[in-house]
This record gives sequence, structure tokens and C-alpha cells, in this order.
Amino acid sequence: MTVQTARFSIGQIVRHRIHPFRGIIFDVDPVFANTEEWWLAIPEALRPRKDQPFYHLFAENEQTEYVAYVSEQNLVPDTSNAPLRHPMVSTVFKARPDGTYQPRTVIAN
Repeated sequence: MTVQTARFSIGQIVRHRIHPFRGIIFDVDPVFANTEEWWLAIPEALRPRKDQPFYHLFAENEQTEYVAYVSEQNLVPDTSNAPLRHPMVSTVFKARPDGTYQPRTVIAN
């Protein structure tokens, strides 16, 4: 299996290319790292390849906020400049004046 370099980065705001949600990336898997059951639950015609980066997002749509796991092929940059309302964003990221986000520094004991 060939591993690709991730196109998106932690702290980047993206949106799904098909479904109406957007979010901020908080982790990246270089290849699929979820359960086979999760992957098989996706309709075969829409099922993503496993040999690409998968992104963990603090995601939101018009109704709710949640965590999503999305293949790179289904993401595009979000250029709306709309603020994120997901409650975990301010816990994990620090907003910069230019509207981008930087991970907060975590100090372990």
C-alpha cells in the first residue's frame, strides 16, 4: 500500500465536497485507521479508498456539532471565513488574528 503525503494540515478548516458540513482538522491518519464495519457501512459507490489520508474533524452542520472521520478525496478547503462554533475548537486551538487556527500548547505533568 502506497502512503500519500497529507494535503491538508492540523488546524485547517475544510468542508465536505458532497455533504453539507465543515470542520477543523485535529488529527490525521496517513491511511484508513477506522473499523472495517465503519468502512463497509458506506454505500459501495461512495466508499473511499483506504490508501489515502483520513482526517479527524471537529465538524458542524446547520443542526449540530460532532466529530467526523473523512477521507482526503472528500475534502476541499473551506473559504467561507465563517467562524466555527464547535465547542472543542477553543479547547484544542487558538484563533489567530488572520482567521486561521494554531494548536494550543499542552504541558504534561
